[in-house]
Amino acid sequence: MTLQQLRYILTIVSCGSISEAAKKLFISQPSLSSAVKEIEQEFGIEIFVRSPKGIVLSNDGAEFLSYARQVVEQAELLEQRYTNQKPSKKLFSVSTQHYAFAVQAFVGLLKEMNMDEYEGTLRETRTYEIIEDVRNLRSEVGVLYLSDFNRKVIQKLLSENHLRFHPLFKADAHVFISSEHPLAGRDEVDIEELDDYPCLAFEQGDYNSFYFSEEMLSTRTYKKKILVSDRATLFNTLIGLNGYTISSGVLNKDLNGEQIKSVRLRTNENMEIGYITNQKATLSQLAAAYVHKLKSVIKDSGHPIINEEDGLD
Repeated sequence: MTLQQLRYILTIVSCGSISEAAKKLFISQPSLSSAVKEIEQEFGIEIFVRSPKGIVLSNDGAEFLSYARQVVEQAELLEQRYTNQKPSKKLFSVSTQHYAFAVQAFVGLLKEMNMDEYEGTLRETRTYEIIEDVRNLRSEVGVLYLSDFNRKVIQKLLSENHLRFHPLFKADAHVFISSEHPLAGRDEVDIEELDDYPCLAFEQGDYNSFYFSEEMLSTRTYKKKILVSDRATLFNTLIGLNGYTISSGVLNKDLNGEQIKSVRLRTNENMEIGYITNQKATLSQLAAAYVHKLKSVIKDSGHPIINEEDGLD
C-alpha cells in the first residue's frame, strides 16, 4: 500500500465515480481501478460495491476510508513541516435540508479559516439523499430534523446504514410568510387561517414519502400546494403568491433579507434539528470545525444547544 493509493481512494469518494476521479487525477480509468483492486486484495476487503448505477462504499470501505484520511492528513503535515511543501487543498462537504443557518455556518467557517486553497461542497438536497451522501461519505456531515411523526422511520434508516444522529436544538413550528402577507402582523396563527393561501414545500423526488418531508404536518390536506426544489424559488414564490411554508422559524437576514417573516404556528408538534455522521468514520478537522460553527450560529439565533460536547471527541 502507498500514500498515492490512499489518495486515489479519497479522490474516488470525493468524485463519486472512478471515471470522474481518473479525469481529476490525470490517469487512465483502468489504472485507477487496478490500484483499488490491489488495495482490496492486500487487505482482503471490498472497498467499493460496484453496480450498473455506479459505486458506493461498502461497510468495510467506510471504515477503511476513515483510517486512510487520517494517514494522508498526517503525511501531509510531515511534508509541510520538513519539506516546506505547500499545504494541500482542503476538501470539505456538507449535505443539508434547506436551512439558512447551515449555509451561514458553512460561509462563516470558510471566512474564519482564511485558507489559501480549499474545495468545499454544500449540498442543499433531499432528505433521502442526505442520508445516502453521509452513508457513502460523499459528505461528512448531514443536517436534518426528527419529529414525533418521522422519528422511527428515519432512525431505523440511520441505524441500518451505521449513521448517528446528533441533536442540536429543538424548534417550535413556525411559518415563513412575506412581510407584506395579510397575517404578517400576527405573533401566532392557526393552520386553518392559512387555508386560502398556497402552501410551499420542498419536493423529495423518488422518495417523496411523508416521512421524508422537510415540513411538519406533511399528511395534512392542503387546498393549494406547490412543490419546489430550492430555497430561492420557494421564497420568490412565497412572496409573489402570498404563500407560506412550515419551518423551524430560524431566519438569517443576511441570506433571507427583510422580505420574509417568521410567525409561530399553533401546534403541539416541534422539530429536533441535528446532524448525522457515519459511525465508521472519524470527522476531519474541517468537519469538526463546521460542527462547532454550526452550534455557534444556532446559539446566536437564541436556541440553546441540546448537548454541547456531543460529537466533538
